Amino acid sequence: MHNFQPFPITTLDFNPFVLIGQQWGVATVESGDKLNTTTVKWGGMGVAWDKNVAYLLLRDSKYTKELLDQADVFSYTFFDPDQKKYKMSMKYLSAVDGRKEDKLAASGFTLNRSMKVPFIDEGNFVLLLRKLASAELSKDTIHRDSIIETFYPEGDYHTLYIAEIMDILAR
Repeated sequence: MHNFQPFPITTLDFNPFVLIGQQWGVATVESGDKLNTTTVKWGGMGVAWDKNVAYLLLRDSKYTKELLDQADVFSYTFFDPDQKKYKMSMKYLSAVDGRKEDKLAASGFTLNRSMKVPFIDEGNFVLLLRKLASAELSKDTIHRDSIIETFYPEGDYHTLYIAEIMDILAR
């Protein structure tokens, strides 16, 4: 296991469009004795309700979404961009259904924990998150037909989660 240390939020220095949109991250959640992780390519960070927050979108069909609906806390792990070897594992996590197999074991990633929140040990920094709000997206809440046609032709919409950043860990 790697040694992670708390990292002050005021010293974060990255381009969120590159970090989340191009390099991606991994959301990991546990509910009872069930755990799952999936790649997240859509999200961001900011401030809401006087709290530092991260937000992410999970497809309604994802097992991770099912577990996150039952959980209070989860993690969002990011990787060193020079470690391109993790990209294949992240693609795998996105493509395989965690209800049918242990994706974490098959991906080669290692589970770690802090504050009882599971996260991926191979990451270089981790957001430990507490769920604050969620909103289901639908054809009634998306205001551009082109988005629905391009991203939701099968009707598998996303749920938007807003979560308070409880802590940031870095190695």
